Amino acid sequence: MRKVRSSKFKFFLLSGLMCGLVSGFCYGQAFGVSIKKAELTLSADSYVLSAEMSYNLSEGAKDALQSGVPLFWDVQIMIRQYRDFFWDKTIVDKIIRYRIQYHALLNMYRVRNEGTGHVENFSTLSAALELASVLQNYPIMGKRTLNPEFSYYAEMKIIFDREALPLPLRPIAYLNSQWYLSSDKYLWPLTK
Repeated sequence: MRKVRSSKFKFFLLSGLMCGLVSGFCYGQAFGVSIKKAELTLSADSYVLSAEMSYNLSEGAKDALQSGVPLFWDVQIMIRQYRDFFWDKTIVDKIIRYRIQYHALLNMYRVRNEGTGHVENFSTLSAALELASVLQNYPIMGKRTLNPEFSYYAEMKIIFDREALPLPLRPIAYLNSQWYLSSDKYLWPLTK
């Protein structure tokens, strides 16, 4: 009798876990993070980045945000040198880290650039995400960093930091596709 109950419990536990995983995959791709366009331009003696990104949060991420959980994204920009016989050489590797958090007492969303400490407050989530979606003339490197004899390309990626989530939420974030909020790599040749 005890073995039957234990088997039933295991069956229901396993089927509940599978339903949770399947429901995470069945939401469609109405959520996610992507890079629409990015370019490096030469301004005076330095290269500056301008980029447009898109943050579409899943319901799970919005619920966590409404509960006071801060969400972190790293915008990684790399400049690499093409090489024939070895891996491409990384010349520049910069990360711009954003934190988005909801403050219930103020009924306000706060976006903070963790590198500069710059903070802005918004009354709606869409306005907060819009701020994080645009980079304008962000300095990346000096013109003298590049050797005119070699060819270079830029690589950009947005990485959602699941490790910054509270410990009870992390296993769900790794198993449920609603928490796959990182972008694909965006590559483009660098013109000198």
